[in-house]
Amino acid sequence: MGLFTSINIASTGLAAERLKSDVISDNIANASTTRTQDGGPYKRSRVIFRPVADDNPTWRTPYLPSNLDNGVGKGVKVQEIVKDTTRGTLIYDPDHPDAIKSGPEKGYVEYPNVNIVNEMVDLIASSRAYEANTTVIEGAKSMFSAALEIGR
Repeated sequence: MGLFTSINIASTGLAAERLKSDVISDNIANASTTRTQDGGPYKRSRVIFRPVADDNPTWRTPYLPSNLDNGVGKGVKVQEIVKDTTRGTLIYDPDHPDAIKSGPEKGYVEYPNVNIVNEMVDLIASSRAYEANTTVIEGAKSMFSAALEIGR
């Protein structure tokens, strides 16, 4: 493990949580968009993370059972951004330009499947994760400073 490994790991978390916050902000901004370029209402986006791990670890932690330990982690990575395909809320408004024109749902408008309360909870969680990664970096900087003071 190198000197800056903890900072590198925390920086992957910072980048991933920043992207997640951006996606959540996009969801909130489009919470009432009934027409997109693709047609139909806006669909909520979700960010999927995956761990970045060493493929050939040279060091293994003695504190975890061998079946749980896949070596020293290297942080987190955004695997993909996926659209939530659940159907949005239907509201009867036959005068709306995006109202369904025929069928049993005639006169209804499909609104995005974005729940503002859920998005705000996700945004707070993302913000806290970002703060935690920032704290890791600050802690590493403090340890480096203390180590330099010892060497004087």
